[in-house]
Amino acid sequence: MEFEKIVNARDLGGLKAGDKTIRKGLLIRSGSLHEASDADVRLLTEKYRLCRIFDFRTEAEASFQPDRQIPGAEHIFLPTLDPEMEKKSGDAVPAQVFLNLQEYIVRLSFNSIFQEKGRTLYPSLVQSDFSQLQYAAFLNLILEAPDGAVLWHCSQGKDRTGIGAAFLLGSLGASRETIVRDFDQSNVTYRPLVDKLIQRVKEAGGGEAETETVRAFMGVSTRNFCNTLDLIDREWGSLDAYITSQLGIDSRDKAFLRQKYLER
Repeated sequence: MEFEKIVNARDLGGLKAGDKTIRKGLLIRSGSLHEASDADVRLLTEKYRLCRIFDFRTEAEASFQPDRQIPGAEHIFLPTLDPEMEKKSGDAVPAQVFLNLQEYIVRLSFNSIFQEKGRTLYPSLVQSDFSQLQYAAFLNLILEAPDGAVLWHCSQGKDRTGIGAAFLLGSLGASRETIVRDFDQSNVTYRPLVDKLIQRVKEAGGGEAETETVRAFMGVSTRNFCNTLDLIDREWGSLDAYITSQLGIDSRDKAFLRQKYLER
């Protein structure tokens, strides 16, 4: 998209959802808005008429790099990481590390607990009761959003944001192929950084486990994401069934979302 300082931003408009196409200019996913330029703010207010922002970051992340205020847009704080699970991992990896992960990622990629966290992040976001409640609120608040665009983000706009996009795309009737392709698009944005860090990891003696950990934290692990979709299929039958049973979005809600966000 045409933003100057908002990272990993893209409009879901133009993606296929069943036999229809998502309308452009209404559903925007991105990284955080803390560095948004004046031109970015004007774009969000004037072109997109942004009405709601959903912030999936932790309280520490949001305090460390607060979003710029966007005139006319309601800012809704919806931390999607289960704080109890974060507390457990924090015993091994201090929370402040995650506020400047790039500085530590090469060393942490060799940490077995950190490697496990990379593998289990996506499953935890779909299995945790806390995370499910936050994503359910996200979808319900989109259902009742006024006219204009909505935007959702975490820090880098890839993992927590990508899971939210998957739930929204699934609600709109998008295929698994479309959902995975949108998720993987973050790797295009972050590939230069990931390639540089992986080279450093290999020079330090790292193998597949270490390089995959870098991909999981600095890009996205599309393999882990596909495994998580498989997990949903095994435990709930399908993504559509999961969205209904765990997120509370029933067939009437899905029909309303499709009427609102799909081209007629």
